[in-house]
Amino acid sequence: MFRSLTRRLLKLALYLGLASMGLVLMLRWVPPPFTALMIERKIDSWRTGEAIDLERDWRPWAELPGNLKMSVIAAEDQKFAEHWGFDFAAIRAAIEHNEEGGSLRGASTLSQQVAKNLFLWSDRSWLRKGLEVWFTALIELFWPKQRILEVYLNSVEWGDGIFGAEAAARRHFDKGAPDLSDRQASLLAAVLPNPREWSASRPTAYIERRARWIRQQIRQLGGTNYLVEMRTPHP
Repeated sequence: MFRSLTRRLLKLALYLGLASMGLVLMLRWVPPPFTALMIERKIDSWRTGEAIDLERDWRPWAELPGNLKMSVIAAEDQKFAEHWGFDFAAIRAAIEHNEEGGSLRGASTLSQQVAKNLFLWSDRSWLRKGLEVWFTALIELFWPKQRILEVYLNSVEWGDGIFGAEAAARRHFDKGAPDLSDRQASLLAAVLPNPREWSASRPTAYIERRARWIRQQIRQLGGTNYLVEMRTPHP
């Protein structure tokens, strides 16, 4: 009985693994119509009775502005072009910082954030972290860096019910994403650590300082030349 149960569990794991691989490979070309986080936010609104309208309009890579691409890289993952999904130096630094107490520090790369937002729920269980590692590895295996950043910018949460760069630009600045100024792009990136509490259109002094730091980091990274030279190691 134990061997039979083990075989069935292994088969189930194999089928689920193959299905997840097929899904990630398909999404290399097909824009995901929604994300797991969007579903989670909608379910939360039903449970609390607080209505929420989800806003999201897909913008392909060519229509996403270079200043916003660079702003999120500078703010969230400056080694994006170099790593294969995980920044182990940042992970070690975060572990050491968190062991000392105080505010928790994360070390998620853009690839990890795409995996979590697109496929998984938002708690901190070991099961979810394990699945995050699995999906991050698949994303890095099957998608070029350009696609990872494209999906990120079209899926990241930028406020209650606001998902993706186009919805964020229209809500905060009353313009389309391609028309964002450098300052506006950096303000959007500056609020990403806490987008439901911070506002890009009504920035505090801290957000303004963080936005200026992001623009400085972009210059140090080489500006949009970084995007041209960005590593795309997968076929």
